[in-house]
Amino acid sequence: MWESEEFGSEHEGRPGVLLVDGSEPGPVLFDAGSGPSVHRSRDWWVYDGTLGAPSATELRGACSCGWRGGTTYLIEWDAVDRRRPYLADTSGPEADWESHIADVLSRTVPVPADLTSLLDQIEARLATLVADEPLAALRTAAALERLTQRVATDAAFSIDTVDGPRWSTVAQALGISERAARSRMTRYVHRR
Repeated sequence: MWESEEFGSEHEGRPGVLLVDGSEPGPVLFDAGSGPSVHRSRDWWVYDGTLGAPSATELRGACSCGWRGGTTYLIEWDAVDRRRPYLADTSGPEADWESHIADVLSRTVPVPADLTSLLDQIEARLATLVADEPLAALRTAAALERLTQRVATDAAFSIDTVDGPRWSTVAQALGISERAARSRMTRYVHRR
């Protein structure tokens, strides 16, 4: 899985697979034979045609938000180490996913440059403080948590008005789905 620190599970990337007919298969199910649970996997290497799994022919970038890369990459199963398939080169799909993340980021509301600089300075200073005075770093982190909770709550109340932005606008500005935007806003509003 590929992750973006800013977007978390909203934009987790992975190499997705395509079958010979161009379709994207569902997860492969592995029945252990007893018990109520069945293991599921979407790891690209399980689509190798063994154990009842479909046989994938191509990879492409895939994201948990539903995005799929337009470029496909042929899977050369003979070159995949069956004991360590995760070591195979998936850099093409990953680069496509990174372009997707850059596109998502370009559509978000920008953080003012002066605040970005201040946040970078705070992070660097806190890294030094962790090394030199970890208890002071913890106290500072608690102060920052209180500050960010107040700011988030105030901001949420400022936009959660009758004439406030639509959920689609909020979601795009934050780079997340409408569902996640609603959840985040609700969490912030209910902190008071």
